[in-house]
Amino acid sequence: MQRSASAHWSGGLKDGKGTVSTASGVLSNSQYSFNTRFENGKGTNPEELIAAAHAGCFSMALSNELGKASLTAQSIDTSCTVTFEKTDAGFTVTESHLEVKVRISGGNKAAFDKAAADAKAGCPISRLLNTKITMNASLET
Repeated sequence: MQRSASAHWSGGLKDGKGTVSTASGVLSNSQYSFNTRFENGKGTNPEELIAAAHAGCFSMALSNELGKASLTAQSIDTSCTVTFEKTDAGFTVTESHLEVKVRISGGNKAAFDKAAADAKAGCPISRLLNTKITMNASLET
């Protein structure tokens, strides 16, 4: 299985601009630029897209791990914050932090904690990222 996206860029780093599109069409010529990446311009940036991918992937992985424990979530709400810093090697994604709130009626805390840890380690996007991944996961019953 393969997924694809494309990017187009015109101009220099600070005065240029680009667009990103996905084969599915969900993103179609979505604007990005130096301003959207390093300042507060309108549009997206690669780090924001990575954060969205990690949050979505983790939520699905957690649903799978909960199913293995015979648990079904009423809701899984995941937000992801990607830290993008200048290091000696250049700008680098140094951390991806998952903030997770899950509602499971009558949920077992130990089974939930194991499922969350397994999902964090096993999510394909977690495995893709070569960075520190942290998480706060809370269970509401």
